[in-house]
Amino acid sequence: MSLGKLLERIIQLVPVLLGVSLIVFVMLALTPGDPVQIMVGEQAITAEQEAELRRDLGLDRPLVERFFLFVANAVQFDFGQSYYHGRPVADVIAERLPATIELSLVALIVALATAIPLGVLAAIRKNSIFDRMATVGSLLGVSLPGFWFGILLIMLFAVHLQILPVSGRIGYASEVLTVTGFLLIDTLLAGDIAAFGEALRYLLLPAITLGLPMTAILMRVTRTSMLEVMRQDYITFAEAKGLPRRRVLYRHALKNALIPTVSVAAIETGSLLGGNMIVETVFGWPGLGRLVVESIFLRNYPLVQAAVLLYAVTYVLLNFIADILYTVLNPRVKL
Repeated sequence: MSLGKLLERIIQLVPVLLGVSLIVFVMLALTPGDPVQIMVGEQAITAEQEAELRRDLGLDRPLVERFFLFVANAVQFDFGQSYYHGRPVADVIAERLPATIELSLVALIVALATAIPLGVLAAIRKNSIFDRMATVGSLLGVSLPGFWFGILLIMLFAVHLQILPVSGRIGYASEVLTVTGFLLIDTLLAGDIAAFGEALRYLLLPAITLGLPMTAILMRVTRTSMLEVMRQDYITFAEAKGLPRRRVLYRHALKNALIPTVSVAAIETGSLLGGNMIVETVFGWPGLGRLVVESIFLRNYPLVQAAVLLYAVTYVLLNFIADILYTVLNPRVKL
């Protein structure tokens, strides 16, 4: 990609982030509830103390001034202080972000490892019992609410079978030295295979719950794209040349069929960050999604605004990566 294209993408990012910031700022301002009253709770304070607290938090300023102040500080990567934690927002997010990234990556791996083989097999065995079952399964995967499916998994594997834990990232008895913040990596770095297995057990249910909708969507996209590619002339020509069917399917057909799958996967990977709010809440996963939900209830405006900005940047970057992968899978596509 040329430098001009890269600068063009960066310039396009500016109005997106400004629009997202404005929408979130307005929605939070219109949401009922006062951060000061929530922080104070039932404590008895004087009007002067309340006014001083409001002034310290910057809530005594007009909305327009607060918005432009937030934008000016965000350009310098300063997202202010968390009302609830009393620490910089960036530090609070940095503590929770590894847990969310780890969960999202494992969910993505589960989705890709399941969806692409199922989509290819469904296309090869079109109108078979397997194809019909895969179609019904994909419809169920898209239709089932994440929180409901997560609760079902908890009831089955944690309550009845008692083989998987209900919530958290790892048992209290396990002590893991934090190096990267990713428990699976930190346990391997420490050489503690038992802790690695325990961390994986805690991760399994939320990852499956989060990756189910993505699996269903990618499976349908892969199947449809594979069927379309298999009807192309170059596939017929390759088969007429006597090439092995496996080679035709996986070297010629699948490579081109994955182009729309990559596009959808990039978008769905971004949606994992939004979907993990529900999943992390259901499973008590100490990640960014759960932190955002808690911050919304606490009217912790700076933290919510910074987290949503992070989500927006992630969406744009993932679409940018998908465009680059287009050129790898199909050199005829030019950015």
